[in-house]
Amino acid sequence: MGKTQDAINAVWKALDADRDYVTVLTQNLVRIPSVNPKFVKDPEQNRESAVQDLVGKELTSFGMSIDRWDVFPERPNVVGELTGSEAKSLLLCGHIDVVPVGERGAWTVDPFGGEIKNGKLYGRGAVDMKSGVAAAIAAVRAIRKAGIDLEGRLAIHSVVDEETGGFGAIDAVKRGKLAKAAIITEPSWGEIQVCEGGLEWIRITISGRQGHSAWRYNEIWPQRDEPSRLRPAVNAIDIAARFIEALRQFESSRCRLRQHPLLPPGMNTINVGVIRAGAGLGPDGLPLIMTNPAIIPDIAVIDLDYKFLPNQTKEEIRAEFEAFVHHFCQQDLWLQEHPIRIQWELGGLHFPPMDTRPDHPVVQSLFKYRSELGGKPKITGFIAVADCAHYAGAGVDAVICGATGDGFHGTDEYVDVASIHETTKTLAATIIDWCGAR
Repeated sequence: MGKTQDAINAVWKALDADRDYVTVLTQNLVRIPSVNPKFVKDPEQNRESAVQDLVGKELTSFGMSIDRWDVFPERPNVVGELTGSEAKSLLLCGHIDVVPVGERGAWTVDPFGGEIKNGKLYGRGAVDMKSGVAAAIAAVRAIRKAGIDLEGRLAIHSVVDEETGGFGAIDAVKRGKLAKAAIITEPSWGEIQVCEGGLEWIRITISGRQGHSAWRYNEIWPQRDEPSRLRPAVNAIDIAARFIEALRQFESSRCRLRQHPLLPPGMNTINVGVIRAGAGLGPDGLPLIMTNPAIIPDIAVIDLDYKFLPNQTKEEIRAEFEAFVHHFCQQDLWLQEHPIRIQWELGGLHFPPMDTRPDHPVVQSLFKYRSELGGKPKITGFIAVADCAHYAGAGVDAVICGATGDGFHGTDEYVDVASIHETTKTLAATIIDWCGAR
């Protein structure tokens, strides 16, 4: 224990002596716009490759070997590694893509200026999460500058595309870029976040029968069912409305009956995010005609964001949801013959759940050193989803620990500068504690 503490003290001293490094690095990362091109296509804003140039340069400057590859054209991942044993291996991960700025006039600062005011560093990506990437780099740099050799293998993953599903991290996992444990440096506001629910994107397609709106009465009002009767239409939107009401009851029962001790009650929700309805089914799976209310629509497409608990599996929730849809269909003669179709992993999106035990050594180490540095951490869960899911899904014990700020996905995004320094020290100490100092 004495050797470990001596190493930590030496690294903290090195960080104090070069306090501006992590701040300036965060500024430099923020000043390179790296808006995810799936949101906005603009060469001036889609500069993820330039960000990774800077990351790679920093990692090689203190002896990390680099693996760089394109996940998508001109959208590279960068992984830096220091060799060591697998038994105590650790990876630190952060994403460098950011969401769009939105209305620039709503910002009181330059979104890509990296300006510091009153202890806050402003800019798109400042807290979500270029400061986290900078803190990981600065922590490993200080360990190297202090002359400490680690027993366990250590890696830094700088990945793209987290904001639209985590496909950078997914690709890293597919390539075997794993470790025994992982720290994701997303903002955590002083908390140590050990779990998050899984997430599915689902497409529901409801089929009806087209007809002329003037004959809607023939569909909804009792008619003599005789040979001269026109064939009734079936309004897919009417079915969709009933389905959404039943879905609300299903969602409510799930929220009431199942909870996780580290997450707010009711977080396991099913959000009806997008509804499109009309006439005819196009090759893209969407209605062909959505501009003519004189047609009784035969297609309704509902896209859902389905959140489930950290201690549930995708197999469990998929079977349960499919049973719900089946029983709903069995209550309707039309749906018995034309059942609702379910498409899982819409857009390729699936986040596995993460449920790392609170007494895991990495969790306890982060808690200990964040406390020693003056924080009052809590061990909690993460409400949304992050790249930790993809590592957890591959069997890596993952945890979130990062800086404090606000304005993420909004205007005037900032990170608290003091929290970047505290996070860097916490990460450095935990790296030494977990990986071991030779």
